[in-house]
Amino acid sequence: MILSQPQRYSYADMLADNTEAQYEIISGEIVMMAPPSTRHQEISFELSGQFYNQLKGRNCQAFAAPFAVRLFEGAQDKPDDIDTIVQPDITVICDKNKIDGKGCKGAPDMVVEILSPSTRRYDMFTKLNLYARAGIKEYWIISPEQETVQLYVLKGEHYVITNVAEGGPVESQTVTGCIIDFDLVFPKANSADAER
Repeated sequence: MILSQPQRYSYADMLADNTEAQYEIISGEIVMMAPPSTRHQEISFELSGQFYNQLKGRNCQAFAAPFAVRLFEGAQDKPDDIDTIVQPDITVICDKNKIDGKGCKGAPDMVVEILSPSTRRYDMFTKLNLYARAGIKEYWIISPEQETVQLYVLKGEHYVITNVAEGGPVESQTVTGCIIDFDLVFPKANSADAER
């Protein structure tokens, strides 16, 4: 995609784009996404598998990136009207009417972002505020460096941090009964390996 033209980008531009570039559009501006690291992908793969197993046969469904979420899309909006499209690392949707052949229309119930050096500030500030404004009920921020997960739950118009976990089972406060085992996401060397 050519970015040199000063213009407001929309979902229509994303649909017409035939490149392999990964990007998001926030309020009409393109935000390029660097290719994820191997560590990022290992964490994403483990999370995807756990979310799939936890939600299998239930009303909620999880999707791994790349998966387009048109946060503020209204029923009458056309692709040219939609100027905010994000691609969370994990998206959980419990309203099947929001799922279509192109992704998610409107706010999902829960999103997960895995931090990387290039996205840390973007995920922890820009997206935190954007997701709250969109009405996403729960937001998890995972730090591969610190091996932690921060859980944010929407209270009114703002997120409140409800937990910072370094391992063990972590239960969603929005998706009832969905428990992710972070000892599998961040496996520790067992004592026999540590002694060698």
